[in-house]
Amino acid sequence: MRFRSTCILAATVFHTYFDGILAINSTALQTCTQLQTTLGSDIVQFPNGPEYLNSSANAYSFFNAEILATCIVLPRQASHVQIAMAAIFKNKVHYAVRAGGHSGMTGWNAVQDGILFFFSHMKSISYDDKKDTITLQPGIRWGEAVQQLQPFGVTPMGGRLPDVGTGLLLGGGYSYLSRQHGFACDAFIELDVVLVNGELVTATATNEHADLFRALKGGANRFGIVTRYEVQAIHASSLNADWFGGLVLYPNSSVEAILAATHKFTTTVTDPNATFDMVFVNTVNGSDVVGTHGLTLLYHGSALPPGIFDDFLAIPAINNQLGPITYLTALNLSGPGNDRGSGAKMGAGAVSGGVEEYTNAYRAWNDFTTDPAVKPTLAWSILAFTPISKFQISVGRARGSNSFDPPLVNYAAIDFQANAIPGLREWSPQVEAARQTVFKRMPPSPGLPLYMNESDQKQKVFATYGRFEELKRTYAKYDPTRFNVRFTDGPPGL
Repeated sequence: MRFRSTCILAATVFHTYFDGILAINSTALQTCTQLQTTLGSDIVQFPNGPEYLNSSANAYSFFNAEILATCIVLPRQASHVQIAMAAIFKNKVHYAVRAGGHSGMTGWNAVQDGILFFFSHMKSISYDDKKDTITLQPGIRWGEAVQQLQPFGVTPMGGRLPDVGTGLLLGGGYSYLSRQHGFACDAFIELDVVLVNGELVTATATNEHADLFRALKGGANRFGIVTRYEVQAIHASSLNADWFGGLVLYPNSSVEAILAATHKFTTTVTDPNATFDMVFVNTVNGSDVVGTHGLTLLYHGSALPPGIFDDFLAIPAINNQLGPITYLTALNLSGPGNDRGSGAKMGAGAVSGGVEEYTNAYRAWNDFTTDPAVKPTLAWSILAFTPISKFQISVGRARGSNSFDPPLVNYAAIDFQANAIPGLREWSPQVEAARQTVFKRMPPSPGLPLYMNESDQKQKVFATYGRFEELKRTYAKYDPTRFNVRFTDGPPGL
């Protein structure tokens, strides 16, 4: 799949660059040329550069991988970002930023006729045992981060798939550690941020940029480019198997019982050491849609306490592999997440009511995947439930809160993802309309924020945030000319 998509992309790149050079935005081309002279051809690369093709193809969604930047900036240090951003700001050039590349929204980490930042050369991570903090650069992925720090017995609070990158933090961040320690962004200690004009500032919870610091906890790509994260170290990962859990696979006949167990756990379980990720998967196989559903079940301890997961474990399963594991193993239970070549789009939901809300979301999603207008170009689709607890929300508030600031209730966050057949460049209007219908059929419960990292642009996620008005004021302060919203794609509403 990856080879096929790379060949398609290669043909597109060289056709665009050599046959369509006159169509390239002249301002972007001039800015790229100036930056290459200043920073060098290894840092600023055109489509004929040695790293351009792989950097373009690195986006998780093929819909983003085929969007071709005029040039790609591959920074080695923050000053490279400053210089490039200052030129972009001065010349009014469109741009995009990519860390791990897992955005499911087309255009949010890619740019046509503009400049793409890609952090593949800024991947360092270190642990300070005196401060008990971890410092990481934006290009590292969570599998790399956990593996490198495992000998120290610590981990940053990050994503649930090894291939996901640090963009997760700026969207708030769900982690297997969240029920114990809050959302991933709640672990922020200090951030180095390049603003739209190229200025580098350091933001903390107590300095003159405290408003920016909180805005970056969920503000996505709208408030600057973070070049250094210092986060609280979490003592939950070592070379020892100090977690218990694994992957349970269920047949389609177990759906009703799974939904009931998901609802019961989310609304009643208070033990912060217990967590799960329930993923319903429908795969298109010719004219058939095959449902096989996976539960990642985890407990931070040597064994499962009685009662917590009993409802899940009583459900007839295809396969049940539970036992002592390391946190790194837990991160790989659902696979690496590095499959490329298929266009992906996501959407978010959030429910705090009865089991009927969970069932309603499932039915809306299942109807989409079995729609005759959708099936011909759909490879597979998922509907995932993540439990959010009052305790993890309170942990975030104790650390100064975040920009989405949920009400103090237990709820389930929902991720709806649809992946196209390999090589498809965009959904048809009929498929896109069917996808939007799913959102209309599963609106968020009143007052709950949607999860930025799994959202669709039309869902207007910022407007669901608890601190939306504060977020708008902070944006106006740090970007008074509204450059970011005019020159890079991302969540609307500011």
